[in-house]
Amino acid sequence: MIDANVFKGIINVTKRMTYTNVTKILENSDQKIVEEYKQYINEFKKMEELATILEKKRKTEGSLNLEIPETKIILNENGQAIKVGKYELTFANTIIEQFMLIANETIAEKFYWLEAPFVYRVHEVPDLEKVQELNKFLFDFGYKIKGNKEKLHPKEFSKILEEIKEKPENRVISTLILRTLKVAKYENQNKGHFGIASKYYCHFTSPIRRYPDLFIHRMISYYLERDYQVKEDWKEQYVNIAENVAMHSSEREKVAQKVERDSIDLKKAEYMQDKIGEIYSGIISSVTNFGIFVELENTIEGLIRFENLGENEYFIYDDEHKHLIGEKTNKIYKLGDTINIQVLEANKQTRKIGFAKVADNI
Repeated sequence: MIDANVFKGIINVTKRMTYTNVTKILENSDQKIVEEYKQYINEFKKMEELATILEKKRKTEGSLNLEIPETKIILNENGQAIKVGKYELTFANTIIEQFMLIANETIAEKFYWLEAPFVYRVHEVPDLEKVQELNKFLFDFGYKIKGNKEKLHPKEFSKILEEIKEKPENRVISTLILRTLKVAKYENQNKGHFGIASKYYCHFTSPIRRYPDLFIHRMISYYLERDYQVKEDWKEQYVNIAENVAMHSSEREKVAQKVERDSIDLKKAEYMQDKIGEIYSGIISSVTNFGIFVELENTIEGLIRFENLGENEYFIYDDEHKHLIGEKTNKIYKLGDTINIQVLEANKQTRKIGFAKVADNI
């Protein structure tokens, strides 16, 4: 970052773009699209170069790249789920992500030093106890996160994420690291963002869909209109308002995320309703004291209860290592194991999907 300026501007849209078309241009994979947008190609190439520089710098600083795929659900004209799979990300997504991150950081740092009433996006350092729990599991794979209460750096997490990138345990370890981290929230005090290894961070780039961003835009406008000459009594009043806005936004975000998860689970169950009896291969994504959860390649997850494991024995749950151990056979089920399943049930009302284990040679 060389310099930055904040001003009110107007965006003139000359051409509507999509991630798909930008990807085709960058990869030179569709001559019709390349020809259609030829006057913009140099700009896209510069964007690609800059995003690559920003991403590399961010990785060096320890930003966590948790490769946990989002679910993409295709609906028919009646709103029924007809396809479920991973949401595929391209470098076109990365360009927008990197540009938004740097904009958010720049605004957060500028208004932090102005001591403005503000809403920051805060992601605090994880609890050491949780990291120690994670290390017990990572030990089985030969990894360890180093650090203590005074010094725990995101680089320790990002090193492991880089190492496991192409390995079978990638999905499981990434998920466990995510569960170890604290939940990001909104606060009127800047406490940094551990996940992206940033000292100053806010949500500024989506004022049309997020209230914290809108609040920030209003604060920026107020400062710009007064050439940054703001009275102290106004500041004091809006510091309290910012605190309430942050608290309210964090609470509503939790509700919104739950609704989003529930709606996705509902559509996943709907999609699996006509797949009863079908056999798939998946990986064990979670082990509990009542059964194991298995995730399929298309991100759909279902529960195998003990009675559906196909073993005529009692299983002991090892909470420390997240294992199930057969009392008689010593058969072990652990996170990351590949397992064949048959779909037993899919209930749209409860949003639950049930599996049964089937023989490995099917």
